[in-house]
Amino acid sequence: MKHIISYFLLFILLITSACSSNYSDIISSPDGKIKLQVGLDDGKIYYTVNKENKPILDKSFLGFTLKDSNLNNGFEIKDIKHSTFSETWEQPWGEEISVDNTYNEMAVNIEEKSGLKRKFTIVFRAFNDGIGFRYEFPEQENLKDFVIMDELTEFALTGNHKAWSIPYNTEFYEGLYNASPVNELDTVCSPLTMETKDGMYLTIHEANLTDYAAMNVYPENKTTVLRTYLTPWASGEKVFMTAPHVTPWRTMIIADSPGDLLLSRLMLNLNEPSKIEDTSWITPGRYIGIWWGMHMKEYTWDQGPKHGATTENVIKYIDFAAKHNFAGVLVEGWNKGWEDWQSFEFSIPYPDFDIAKITDYAASKNVKLIGHHETGGKTKNYENQMEDAFAFYQKYGVNAVKTGYVGGILDNKEMHSSQYGVRHYRKVIETAAKYQIMIDNHEPVMPTGLQRTYPNLMTQEGVRGQEWDAWSVDGGNPPEHTTIIPFTRGLAGPMDFTPVTFNFNNPVLPNTRVRTTLAKQLALFVVLYSPLQMASDMIENYEKNPEPFQFITSCPTNWSKTVVPNAKIGEYVTIARKDRNSDNWFVGSITNGDSRKLSLPLDFLDKNAKYTAKIYKDGKSANYETNPYPISIEETEVSSNSVLDIDLASSGGTAIMISKMK
Repeated sequence: MKHIISYFLLFILLITSACSSNYSDIISSPDGKIKLQVGLDDGKIYYTVNKENKPILDKSFLGFTLKDSNLNNGFEIKDIKHSTFSETWEQPWGEEISVDNTYNEMAVNIEEKSGLKRKFTIVFRAFNDGIGFRYEFPEQENLKDFVIMDELTEFALTGNHKAWSIPYNTEFYEGLYNASPVNELDTVCSPLTMETKDGMYLTIHEANLTDYAAMNVYPENKTTVLRTYLTPWASGEKVFMTAPHVTPWRTMIIADSPGDLLLSRLMLNLNEPSKIEDTSWITPGRYIGIWWGMHMKEYTWDQGPKHGATTENVIKYIDFAAKHNFAGVLVEGWNKGWEDWQSFEFSIPYPDFDIAKITDYAASKNVKLIGHHETGGKTKNYENQMEDAFAFYQKYGVNAVKTGYVGGILDNKEMHSSQYGVRHYRKVIETAAKYQIMIDNHEPVMPTGLQRTYPNLMTQEGVRGQEWDAWSVDGGNPPEHTTIIPFTRGLAGPMDFTPVTFNFNNPVLPNTRVRTTLAKQLALFVVLYSPLQMASDMIENYEKNPEPFQFITSCPTNWSKTVVPNAKIGEYVTIARKDRNSDNWFVGSITNGDSRKLSLPLDFLDKNAKYTAKIYKDGKSANYETNPYPISIEETEVSSNSVLDIDLASSGGTAIMISKMK
């Protein structure tokens, strides 16, 4: 990844001993609007945050409970070092090309006044869009190998904000985000997004989750003070640590609008630069798969008369992908192990799956086979075969793999978001990079921006995706679901939601269906960001709807710029993205169960240029419950001065392709 350093200035503004119990110091964001104060209160470390003199966090205490002692009081601040940093770095793929990384930093060196005299540093960074901090443990005599039983990090909110959350133990994070006051929350996973009464938007999450347990939060004694709860090992410990070591960054986006939440790159900036020097093999794209037909019971994953992953069937999908300019075809159920879900073999195909013939044919059509490794949650079995499995795929030119961990807890023992799970997922990413393989991780730990460091980590699930519209007994995803997840799960990173189902009939569960209009399915391809974006339906259903499908075959998945013209969490969102390889823009606008009219100013277009807008919108009689299919397609000339009226049906959408005229 190419980094363009605009300037770097590191200097010590203050080194001082802190003997007073009420000693404090402050850093501000580069624009001066956000201020973070750190201090001592009776030997305890705390921090506060405000924006433009509005308090965001009251006195919030920091520290740990270790297995053999506490590490949360009796401290003194030995010194504080201030610095500032600014760079612009480029993403090999993403929602824009360049990312500004400018912050002010305060490193607070802390030591116990007596006893073991253990020490650590808390590094705070203030950005224009929020704050981040982490604990750093240096090598020292009295703190070598230790066990964290609890991290005592607090977020003492200054109001009982409206919060969107799912419980931390929601299996695979595949839950519906519900809104409630902060003090009524359960223990919930992050990202936790909140709206204050004075119209500010906050999101608590973490960045660079490395060899640590995932962070969850809960309201202490049903107040508005959020405390950290780390996902434990089965034995009860939270983190096994050897100094020197650092924790993940604890982050808070502080935004003036929902759209500003979506445009924050704070989490990416708190991850390390790419460890992959040559990223030329990492390529975003659209893909299809023999997948929806399995949910509809047309095919099976395992061998038999209805086996989906046959050579003949895959070649049919490759032909379709080549005809419509899709980059890849995902094939699940190709390898031994599906019959008992216990002993997956990652280099042994079923007899009716000729991988050599398939990959040779795909290469002749400029299409890639997207591999699949379902582990059933058996990580040890997977790790024992991992090197051979990736080498096997590399041999046949497969450079993208979807991994899966369906099976409850890992190895019948540990949670996905525990330190055990975090270590495993990192091993997969790093091993895949050795073989130049991109990863689409399903049933993951919640993303924390590691795609900056390992850009082969393309996308992840960790969301209640469109598959729930196939088999969920509750009827499928409600209309508001996709107007919430961009501001919750979506803030963690790209999500493989798998939109664009065209046939809403469900012969398996007639009361379960896609609860959108057809036009909304098109819009989701833009709204829900993923560099590897799947069109989920069976190819027969696309062949029956060639005109709306044309939007999908034209829509890229890699962007040079993203803007959010209007948004309200849980109600509506409009996102416009510029293609990285042309002057074209693509727009997706969606609503919840309420029909509504929105205005879309096109002031993001180049000045003094003319464009053609091809608009795919809900037909006049469209209704997601009774008549979801009507779609109207029209073209009109537009410019940066134009304002489009968007008329959205109930759970409807509008998708627009805007092409610059020559």
